[in-house]
Amino acid sequence: GDEVLIPAPYWVSYPDMVLLAGGTPVAIEASLETDFKITPEQLEDAITPKTKWLIFNSPSNPTGAGYTRDELKGLTDVLMRHPHVWVMTDDMYEHLVFDDFEFTTPAQIEPGLYDRTLTCNGVSKAYAMTGWRIGYAGGPEHLIAAMRKVQSQSTSNPCSISQWAAVEALNGPQDFIAANNDVFVRRRNMVVEMLNAAKGITCPTPDGAFYVYPSIAGCIGKTTKAGTKITNDEVFATALLEEVGVAVVFGAAFGLSPNFRVSYATSDAALKEACTRIQQFCAALT
Repeated sequence: GDEVLIPAPYWVSYPDMVLLAGGTPVAIEASLETDFKITPEQLEDAITPKTKWLIFNSPSNPTGAGYTRDELKGLTDVLMRHPHVWVMTDDMYEHLVFDDFEFTTPAQIEPGLYDRTLTCNGVSKAYAMTGWRIGYAGGPEHLIAAMRKVQSQSTSNPCSISQWAAVEALNGPQDFIAANNDVFVRRRNMVVEMLNAAKGITCPTPDGAFYVYPSIAGCIGKTTKAGTKITNDEVFATALLEEVGVAVVFGAAFGLSPNFRVSYATSDAALKEACTRIQQFCAALT
C-alpha cells in the first residue's frame, strides 16, 4: 500500500492514523546528534515509488525541536524532486516558539509545494483550549472535499459553541501568547538545567512546544535502588514512577529510544519537585 514517511521521534498517533487509513507508516529516525531533526539525505533515501505523504511536525511533540529555514530548504529541495510525495504539516505549535527561533512551513520556503501541502492546526496548545476539541486544515479544494465526506460520516461536526470560541481565539487579542511563552521559557530552562544535572541524562534545549526529550543512554545497564535493572526507557519510566512517584512517557512510544518525554506545561513547583526526584533516582543508580 501507500507509504507515509514519519520522522521519529513522532507524536504517538501518527503511525496508527496511517494504518487506520490503510497505509504503511515508514519511520525516519533522527537522533540526539542532529537535534532530533532528519537530514535531506535521510529523506531522499526513504522515498520510494510507493511514498504518498510526509508527515511533518515543527516544533515537534515530543522533542520541541524546530527546523530552521535553511534546514527546511534542504528538505523541500528533496521534495521538489519527487512530485508524487505530498506533505502534511502539523503546525499545532506554531505560536509556541522561543528565543530567536522563527516558525516557518515547507510551503513558505518552497511555494512549489503549495498545491500538494495539507496544513493542519488547532487551538488546543497556544490558546490553552484542549478540551474544546477544535482543529482545522487547509489544502487543495479537492482534498478538503474528500476529507469533509469522511469526517461528516464519522464524527460529524464539533459543537457550534466550540467553533465560535475558536473564532474568538483566532481573531481576538494575541498579546497573551508572548507573555505565556515567557513563562514556558522560564520553565524550559529550569527543567533542562535540572535534568542535565542528573547523572546519566543528556537533555537538549528545545526550540518550541512545551516538551523536553532527554536521553538516558548513560543510565542503561544500571540498577535502581530497589533492584531493577534499567534495560530500556520503558523500564526506566516504570521504575521512576514506582520508586519515586514521577510520571514520564518513555521514548519507545514516540519511536526513538532510549529517551523519555517531560511536559513543562505545569507549575514551576511541580516541575522542580519532579526534576529533584529524577536527580535523586539517577544518583542512586549503580
